[in-house]
Amino acid sequence: MSKDFIYLDYNSTTPLDNRVMEAMLPYFSNLYANPNSSHLFGLSVHDAVEEALEDLSGAIGGNPHNILFTSGATEAVNLAIKGLLPSDRKHIVTVSTEHKAVLDTCSFLESVGYRVTYLPVDREGIIDLHLLADAITEDTLLVSMMMANNETGVIHPIREISRIAHQKGAWMLCDATQAVGKLPINAKDMNVDFLAFSAHKFYGPKGVGGLCISDRAKKALTPQIHGGGQQGKLRSGTLNVPGIIGMAKAITIANADMPKDTDQITRLRDKLEKELLSVEDTFRNGHPQHRLYNTTNICFKGISAEQLIMGLGMVSVSSGSACSATINRPSHVLTAMGLSGADGLSALRFSLGRFTTEEEIAKTIDAVKQGVNRLRVPH
Repeated sequence: MSKDFIYLDYNSTTPLDNRVMEAMLPYFSNLYANPNSSHLFGLSVHDAVEEALEDLSGAIGGNPHNILFTSGATEAVNLAIKGLLPSDRKHIVTVSTEHKAVLDTCSFLESVGYRVTYLPVDREGIIDLHLLADAITEDTLLVSMMMANNETGVIHPIREISRIAHQKGAWMLCDATQAVGKLPINAKDMNVDFLAFSAHKFYGPKGVGGLCISDRAKKALTPQIHGGGQQGKLRSGTLNVPGIIGMAKAITIANADMPKDTDQITRLRDKLEKELLSVEDTFRNGHPQHRLYNTTNICFKGISAEQLIMGLGMVSVSSGSACSATINRPSHVLTAMGLSGADGLSALRFSLGRFTTEEEIAKTIDAVKQGVNRLRVPH
């Protein structure tokens, strides 16, 4: 990437940390054996995978024997939800602001006879826990809630949500894709049955992620991929060894650097947000406190976000989820929060990361202000 690019789309994906790349390289070349092979070469790679598994489980507070490697969080979410089927319980509870990996999977379940309750959120993206409790019935199979929203950064109280779900015997799925690597995570303490994550959100490689499951959930889960019987037959397929090694290294670094990264990124995010909110007819989307420290979502009323992005040139920001960014309609997250269609199409998400600099923030502030002024001048 050109050194002139300014990348402020870290919630979409993160650059691979050089330390992670160094850890991965031997497994692309010299250490290429299949970890499920029974010869000494294979066993040595198997040992490396087991060590990575220990590092990963320690970082997220899970049982190393209960972590399944997947191709990413989308597969992990699908495995958690579909892996509970068929069931006598026919009801799912989720939130209208969830990622499409959850919403589209729930939509599929509706097509095959399950009932889904999509809980609303308030103007700041917060759910009402009383509505959640009222929505769960004896027919509820699963409650699915993300820990941190990918567009606004809003954080949900997962431990309390898990408690409410379990009171009525429902399973609890937490999509922690945006939270792992940014926030302290302890799956056991959160008391979730399923926790999904993806390495490319915390400076690891793309194409690898995982599903951390509870002891109880492990016994109930039905595999969705059959074949060689790897990973206790719950997710068959030859392991992505370089990816696994990289993911473990990335989360180890992320947890170690978390205090430093949090302080630096918060300061830069707040500076960016303060300056951009000083522009006339702007407002922030999402709760001012209960959100990720790297994220700000700002509406520039009367401006086309897509046109503003194109005018920013070398500054990379987003107008919504990267998984649906080609669709020219308001973000479903912002719509659920009560924004009009026009305001939803006028919002930009800025997500900062480990490599964001003071100079980049200063240049972005200038570029955005100039872009807004240019688009608001009558032609």
